[in-house]
Amino acid sequence: MLSVGGLRVLQLPVRSVCSAAFIRKSALPAHTCGHSSRVRSASGGGGGGDAAAGWYGSVAHSAPVHLAEDFLVHLQQVSGLPWWLSIAVGTLSVRTLITLPLAAYQMVIISKVEVLQAEISELAKRLRYEVSVRARERGWTDKQSRFQFQKNLRRIVSQLYIRDNCHPVKASLLVWVQLPLWISFSLALRNLSLDQSGEFGSVWESGSVQSRTQISCPNSKLFVTALQSELAAGGALWFPDLTVPDSTWILPVCLGLTNLLIVEVFSLQRVNPSRFQNVMTNCIRGFSVLMIPIAASVPSSMALYWFTSSLVGFGHNLLLRSPAIHKILQLRTQRSDSPYRDLLAAFISKYYK
Repeated sequence: MLSVGGLRVLQLPVRSVCSAAFIRKSALPAHTCGHSSRVRSASGGGGGGDAAAGWYGSVAHSAPVHLAEDFLVHLQQVSGLPWWLSIAVGTLSVRTLITLPLAAYQMVIISKVEVLQAEISELAKRLRYEVSVRARERGWTDKQSRFQFQKNLRRIVSQLYIRDNCHPVKASLLVWVQLPLWISFSLALRNLSLDQSGEFGSVWESGSVQSRTQISCPNSKLFVTALQSELAAGGALWFPDLTVPDSTWILPVCLGLTNLLIVEVFSLQRVNPSRFQNVMTNCIRGFSVLMIPIAASVPSSMALYWFTSSLVGFGHNLLLRSPAIHKILQLRTQRSDSPYRDLLAAFISKYYK
């Protein structure tokens, strides 16, 4: 029984002259030590063991990231799809099965909160009158009256949220799930592309997950990485190698444009936005532009995932605008019967007039 990085790892007998480093095998024919394909050093991806010792290493080798790695490898091995298509299908599956229901739930919560606003406004008027009467009876100052009004209004609003099971905090559930998913899959693809998952990842052999095995080549300090070789040949069109950045910047620019389009669609939903909302919208626009050079500096597999995720998110946003979906969700707020036509008209009115 060996201890590696604080983890106990079962040492399996290896029928090979190689020993003493981790290798991640695929279901493809086994590679030998003398193979001349893509390789990595024992420290992993040229980054060195010291670089992975900090907080980034803790996140990059956390359980959620390794679950994402295993999911992506399982999907590619089982489906037999090329890696670029497997990444796209995996992104579509995760976002449709996990984040789309949460986005629909968010719409239900927001709709209930919007319906409550009329009732809250009416109760606030009645409460203000009752507080003013009580203030005259007890001689409260204006400060005491405001305190009592705000205290009781918060209590009333909280009771209404409990009654209708629609506390606004529940609407943020989507963010708390989607953001960790995005980070986990991004780091998983980076680990796989740069071959930094071997130390903690599962060993793939004959299509199944087995215990970690220690293998090294006595004639070289570099180790064969079949999975990275698959990714290097798993791209398409202008990005044939998923382990290197997109030198054409097509994927990064498409990512930036898609994110900007999503921001504009959300901004068109607001009527008379506040100054704070305008500031936040401009900040998100700036971040969308900033993502372009960032996406151009990471492996193409990550840029492809980011672009596919944004594209799927945009499609889900349009889907959730459908009157048929609103009817299924039983939304109680008034919605347009022609949302797509209204959206196009608002876009044209804002940018072409």
